[in-house]
Amino acid sequence: MANTLLTNKHTFLSFRLGKEYFALSVKKVLEVLQEQKITEVPQTPEYIKGIINFRGEILPVIDTRLKFNMSERDKSEEYVIIVLDLVINDQNIVLGAIADGVKDVFEVLEKDIKAAPEFGNNYNNDFLDGMIKVDDRFIMILSIDKVFSVEELTILMDISDTEK
Repeated sequence: MANTLLTNKHTFLSFRLGKEYFALSVKKVLEVLQEQKITEVPQTPEYIKGIINFRGEILPVIDTRLKFNMSERDKSEEYVIIVLDLVINDQNIVLGAIADGVKDVFEVLEKDIKAAPEFGNNYNNDFLDGMIKVDDRFIMILSIDKVFSVEELTILMDISDTEK
């Protein structure tokens, strides 16, 4: 069994937020969209940018930078929307996540994924599955299903159900 772990490959989509790179399992990605007109939804948390039409369905869109407490993207900068299929507390939700750009799809052996560092009790890094080093930079591997709390999921699901 240990041999299986050494040769077990995972496929990720990497994307950029500012100067940092993140990756998530391609199994969670439905599509990558170019810039879209986002309709704002009043009285939602700041990181929820609004909704778009995705294949005839209402798709809530989050600003990943704001969700990760990073600086907001300049309005003139280009962006993409990564359409994600998530399972949170046994609930399926499809949402769009704004990223500055998509880098590539790559495979990595499980043995090459390093554990995420601990930053103390005040920092929750449960949403990180680990890190990998590529050239001279680290890429943080997200457990995207763990990024949202139950309360946030409820808000996102309510937005999705608004027009149904």
